[in-house]
Formats: sequence, structure tokens, C-alpha cells
Amino acid sequence: MDVNVDHYSVLGLPSGEEGAKLTEKDITKAYRSKARELHPDKRPDDPNAASNFQALSASYDILKDDKARKLFDDLLRVKRDHQRRQSQRELHRDGKRRKMVSDLERRERDAFSVDPAAKEREEEERIARRLKEEIARIRAMHARKEGPVVVPKAEAKKESGVELDQEKVLKVSWEKVGDDYSADRLRELFSEFGEVEDVVIKGNKKKGSALVVMATKQGAVATTGSVIGHLTNPLLVLPLKPAMPADFSSAPKSAEPDRINNLVGAGYQAFEDSVLEKLQKAAQKQKS
Repeated sequence: MDVNVDHYSVLGLPSGEEGAKLTEKDITKAYRSKARELHPDKRPDDPNAASNFQALSASYDILKDDKARKLFDDLLRVKRDHQRRQSQRELHRDGKRRKMVSDLERRERDAFSVDPAAKEREEEERIARRLKEEIARIRAMHARKEGPVVVPKAEAKKESGVELDQEKVLKVSWEKVGDDYSADRLRELFSEFGEVEDVVIKGNKKKGSALVVMATKQGAVATTGSVIGHLTNPLLVLPLKPAMPADFSSAPKSAEPDRINNLVGAGYQAFEDSVLEKLQKAAQKQKS
């Protein structure tokens, strides 16, 4: 008899641990039911009917014998344990195989990935380039502040071949407190001293500033000695380029225009703030 035959399955019963729990009565009942189904008298046209019925009887003989059934149950248990261990080994092999594949893929990715040190060097070079650009921008900005200032109309004149007379340009500043100044308001105030060609508002949130281009040098000079604007927030008016005396060979040279003209950057800002503070104090005295 083939030891690989599952006698429980031959009788149509569940096998394994569940089959081992069946009673003798359950086995006899299953055999009788299966015998009626496979009896050769019921299958006259089946050439295998006799052999199938004999196999059924043989399986029943094993299962109804306590000792033979116990050995058969032990055999099934050993087979189940073997299959379980085999499955675990296969899972373990699959796990190792997957790990090997994963490690291989990781090494391939690392081989084609960017070197961290090279990436850091590239980032450092990129930041250094941007820093150099910012330094160049700041230097250019200071150079523009220290050099001649050209207003929009001046650019138009330069394009036409006529240079702007910087002695007609006034640098105006004020504090952003109280009443503020617009371009129209500045044009109105400075028109009292002569014709105004152009007004360009600049400044920031804390301090306002503008460039006022007068039509004549006399108009520009006339404004620099006057307190202009609101008494609570007077305007500080300075020439962009102080006018030179007509006969500078005989007249004593004043140091003040040169000092103003030579002030740039932070020095000019400090001078401007001190003059503006004096103007505000003078305005307050006039108000009181």
C-alpha cells in the first residue's frame, strides 16, 4: 500500500489535525456512505470501479485499526512539520534573496548618486558666487551714491548730448513723521524760489528724500538758506554740487562746500541728520 495515500481523503474526511480528532463512528459512517457511492454494482461502466472500491476498503481498514491509525496520524504530523520547516526555509531564502537584491540595488544607487563631499563643495561654490554678486551689487550701489546722481530728465538730456548742470540739483530730505511730502508738494514749495524742472522722490520707510532740479543756479542757491516745509517737519535742503564763486581767484575759499562735497556714505548721512536736527529745533523755536 502506498504510504503517500491520505486515507482520510479517500473516505472523504478532513485530514491532518482535524482528521486525528474524528471518532471511529465518524470514520465508519463516512466509509459506508462512500462505499454506496463507489460499489462496482453502482458503476458497471467504470473499468476502475473495482480498484477504487478496494482502495476505499484498504483505507477504512487502516483507520478503524487504532494502532495503524495512530501510526498514520504520526506520519501525517511528521509530513506537516516537514512542510512547515520547508516553507520557513523557503521564506528565509526568499528573505535573504530579497535582502541581497535590495543591497545590490542600494549599492547601484550609491554608485550613481552624488558624492556628499562633492555636493557640499558645489553648494559652497554656489553660495560663494552669490556672495560675490551681492558684494559687487553693494559696491555698485555705494559707487552710485558717491558719484554723480542723474535724474530721469538728466538722462534724457545726456542722450541728446546736453549734460545736466549738477549745481542746479538739490538733495532734499525729511523725517517720516507728521505730514509727508509728495512730488507735487515739493514742486509747489520750491517753485517759490524759481522754476522747477523735475522732482524725483526717493527715501525709505523711516526717512524721505528727493532730488529737485531747478531751472537756474540762482534758484538752487536761494533755497539752501531758507527753512522750507512744515514747521513740525522741515526739509533739509543741500546742493548736490555747491556752486563755485564767479571770481574764485580773489574771493576767500569757504571750507564748508568742500566739506559737504567730500562727505559720502555714512559721513554724509551723519552730517545730514545733524543739520536736520538743527532745523527741527529752529522750527520749534519759531513755532513757540
